[in-house]
Amino acid sequence: MDPTNAELYKLVLPDFPYVVAAYGVLWIALIGYVSLVLSRLMKLEKEILVVEESCARRDGGKA
Repeated sequence: MDPTNAELYKLVLPDFPYVVAAYGVLWIALIGYVSLVLSRLMKLEKEILVVEESCARRDGGKA
């Protein structure tokens, strides 16, 4: 193995578990955030449907 690469691996490999853990935490946080946004979006769509139905009934009653 090239001595430069050997020295580079020697410097990087001890920190590898921390890097993997940091990426894991970031991915978990990102997945949680996206799940939260999607659940709020779905709730908002349901509320919009209720409002649209209410407006349609109101307009249908006047005509």
